[in-house]
Amino acid sequence: MFQKVLIAEDMDFINSGIKSQLMNLGIQNIDDVQYCDEALLKLKGAKLNNVPYDLLISDLSFNEDHLEQKITSGDDLIKAVRKDFPLLKIVVFSVEDKEYRVQTLFNEHKINAYVWKSREGLRELKKAIQIIYNAENTYVSPHVAGSLSKNKAIEITDYDIFLIECLSKGLLQEQISIELKEKNWTPISVSTIEKRLKFLKEHFNANNPAHLVSISKDLGLI
Repeated sequence: MFQKVLIAEDMDFINSGIKSQLMNLGIQNIDDVQYCDEALLKLKGAKLNNVPYDLLISDLSFNEDHLEQKITSGDDLIKAVRKDFPLLKIVVFSVEDKEYRVQTLFNEHKINAYVWKSREGLRELKKAIQIIYNAENTYVSPHVAGSLSKNKAIEITDYDIFLIECLSKGLLQEQISIELKEKNWTPISVSTIEKRLKFLKEHFNANNPAHLVSISKDLGLI
């Protein structure tokens, strides 16, 4: 079983529940932090001292307070962690159930498990930890498992996100073409931009560009 675990969660009562499940699994070396910056520092410090963590459990949402943070979300924490700790096992424990975010965490940031916070969340968390320890398998809560099915797979690229961000700023397609050219991104033709935006609107069932922007914000795309 995992020997050393770090919990990144800003709610004390949830931390207590997670610790309880970990101790039930025989894990005794458990640390918890309430800030993403501190979590990354803890991971780096433990590695430098040759006592690395072998599991990170993180929420996605962290409430802001008087302490200014460079990393303010679990998504950004995991992205930063993956750069320095490509083999670290990571479990997300969150109420978030937006398909795109779950897909991104698995496909781009290679998390090992996604557990949805619910009445059964802590029991699921225990199950997930056992599964990812015993094999190279991943775990995802049934509530969000559909987001990883092939028929729901969303091929959204940085190019697509940039197009939507430009729409959110009120740019016309001709202006978007100029912006793409300045970034040395292709394709930049107005006709291609128009076709891609049409595809995105149809894919997300958006009625118009403003609706597409609204849906993208709800999905956490922008």
